[in-house]
Parts: sequence; C-alpha cells; structure tokens
Amino acid sequence: MNILLIGEESAGIQMLHEIERSGHRVIAVMASPGRVAASGASLWDAAAKLGLPTWPAQLVKDPLLAERMRAEEVDLLLNVHSLYVIHGTVLGAPRIGAFNLHPGPLPRYAGLNAVSWAIYQGERSHGVTVHWMAPEIDAGPIAYQSLFPIDENDTALSLAARCVREGLPLMMRLLDVAAKHPAEIPAVPQDIEKREYFHAGVPEGGRLSWQWPAQKIVDFVRACDYFPFRSPWGHPRTSMGTQELAVVKARRTHLAADSPPGTVGESTGEGVKVASSDEWLLVTKLKIGKESIHPAKVLKGGEKLVN
Repeated sequence: MNILLIGEESAGIQMLHEIERSGHRVIAVMASPGRVAASGASLWDAAAKLGLPTWPAQLVKDPLLAERMRAEEVDLLLNVHSLYVIHGTVLGAPRIGAFNLHPGPLPRYAGLNAVSWAIYQGERSHGVTVHWMAPEIDAGPIAYQSLFPIDENDTALSLAARCVREGLPLMMRLLDVAAKHPAEIPAVPQDIEKREYFHAGVPEGGRLSWQWPAQKIVDFVRACDYFPFRSPWGHPRTSMGTQELAVVKARRTHLAADSPPGTVGESTGEGVKVASSDEWLLVTKLKIGKESIHPAKVLKGGEKLVN
C-alpha cells in the first residue's frame, strides 16, 4: 500500500519505523522541519535519513494537497500526534481512508492533553483509539480501541508512553486489514451523547488548593508531570507569602491531617509534609522559577501555603 504519514514526536518516529518494517511504501512524511521530540529526535530528520520525501505538515490545511495525494495514489493517510487540523478535501483523498491515533478513549476524551485531563479528573482507566478522520476533530467512527488501567503512580509521561505502546499495534492491525480486506476495517459510530472535548489550557488556572482532598492534589501534580521533559501544563502553583512555588512531585501519606489546610508540617529526608483538607501530603520536589529545589530549603514547619 501507499501511505502518507503525518506526525510529530517520538510516536511519529516509532510509527515511521513500524511502517518501514512492514514493507508498505511511504509516499512521504509530513512533519514540522524544526520540531524535535522530547528525546531530541525529529520525525522530519528520521524520514530524511531513510531517503523519504518530506513535506511541511502545515500543507494539510491546503485543499490542493488532495490533488497531489491522488497523483501519488495514496491509499492511507495516517496521522500520529500532529496537531494541524487537516482540510476536509484532504481527508477524502486517500483511496481507503484517513486515520488518526488518538491518546484517549473516544468519545469521552476528545481534544488535547487527554492523558493529563484523565489523571486530573481522577480516572482509574484510560485508552487509546484509532479512528476514521472526519472534519470535526476526534469525531470520526472508531476502527480500533485499547483500554487499560491507570496505575496510582502513573504520571502524564508514563500514561502517554503507554498510549503509544498500546496504540502502535492498533495502527499496524489497521495496515494489515487495509492491505488484505479494506472493506472489513471497523467503523463504529461514536456515541455523541458521551463525547467530551478537552481544551489545551491547564485547569484551575494552574493553581492548586490545599482545601482539596489529598488525592485530588496528588492527581493534579501527576497530571502535570512529564519529568524529565517539559510539561505543557507547567506545574501546579501555590504561594508562601509573596513567594510563588510550583509543586513538581508530591504523594499521599495516608496520615490524617491535624492542622489547617496549607500548614507546613515536619521535614523528612525525602520531603516536607503539608496539610490538605483530609491528610498530610509529602511534597518531595518544588520549583522556584526554573530551579528545582528540595522543599526543606524553603518550607519551614508552622508556615502556611495559600492557593
């Protein structure tokens, strides 16, 4: 088959190598020339090293791309972590169809930063979806989906990595069925009543409240945690006097708090305890500006953190 791959980040690079190993023909790779993954690698560069044609990803917004695709006899358009909205005419150009790998269980987690939103909302399961692409974002029929539990220690980074690990085999299943029996590719309509669309912006304006239960605070911290890479949400912020602090790492102690929310408790070798509405949290890493610090350097027992 002739495949046009549109993608970014390590997921796009991994997808490219999977297609190459499958023996299918990559007509071109569409990516952003200057964009690199958190690992420092670039899909654009990876394609160039393989001798494949590279086209700027922003061309997907141009309906004239459809003519080029038909001339190249593209069978499948695959979109893996590219954030450009593809023109409807372009979506209709491949012989078999256009498909997206979405890091969330549709229809409940459409939109951006699905893994972060799922952890923030306290979900205990998540998923990844391969769906037919439609002009409305993340709304096309579902071809394949994998669901899996969220571990209590999962961060946004570890959950995103799980989505890639679970998602790439789904994409390869799509290629296998498309090559042999394209009419058998599933197309299950999404239940529009269950659809939720999430925006890119960080919830709560990026600020946590010590009035929340401990679990909600920890979930917010985990939802922002892409360590050692940059978080698209930054880190939840709090204040001590005029000092702005970002909470990078925190965990529950399961010890009932006997002080008002936000009260700084004892320091341990690992971190510093802070009271939530129901139990003590152990804060193990903070940031002031761009500097990561041990909480004991700035948090002293009896002091008060505010929202």
